[in-house]
Amino acid sequence: MSVAGSPGAARASRWPRRLRRAAVLGSAALLLASLPWLWTTIAARGHVYDEADAPAVDVVIVLGTAVAPDRRRPGDRLAGRLETAAELVTSGRARVVLVSGDGGGTSGDEPAVMTSYLTELGVDPRRVVADPFGLDTYDSCARAREVYGVERALIVTQSYHLSRAVTLCRHLGLDADGVTARCTGCGPALLVEKSVRDYFASGKAAWDAVRRRPPAVHSPVNPAVQDALKG
Repeated sequence: MSVAGSPGAARASRWPRRLRRAAVLGSAALLLASLPWLWTTIAARGHVYDEADAPAVDVVIVLGTAVAPDRRRPGDRLAGRLETAAELVTSGRARVVLVSGDGGGTSGDEPAVMTSYLTELGVDPRRVVADPFGLDTYDSCARAREVYGVERALIVTQSYHLSRAVTLCRHLGLDADGVTARCTGCGPALLVEKSVRDYFASGKAAWDAVRRRPPAVHSPVNPAVQDALKG
């Protein structure tokens, strides 16, 4: 039994202080780690729309992701993005679709599959421009602005990814609004997994934005989007 003034009592009295200090340090560390996610979330406010409420623009950008195992069809998430973009074109709220993805992706040629599926959905192939070097969200945004000369666009991707995509594009000088893509076949577990992944991806996004890194692949100016708008 410890008595007042004994070494045991002194050690016991220090534990609450240590716990409080640990709690404060842990909270500070969590806040610091969350700053990039907070940045992408707050900066995108007022620039994210449901499909039915999306404003009219000339260009809609569809961000690539994995294709189906047969390498010829889009996976569920990619199909949802393309179906949303096709509806924006059909309803007259967009004129040209820029599909931006990895032409040499591990699951297949994302832009080629995206272009093919949009054609199946009734989008005129002359209104589709493919960027095979949209290797990640940052590159897709930077190349849309620097290579294809897009100044105003709608960005289509799923809800868990949308704020980061909109914030990056706007940071890179593209007047972008986001449209939440459909996601038929995307269960709750998948959406939670992708949301957690995107939370951590926001750190890389912030670092890329701060250092204004150039896209991984340098390309000359490409007039394909402007040509498609004239057609």
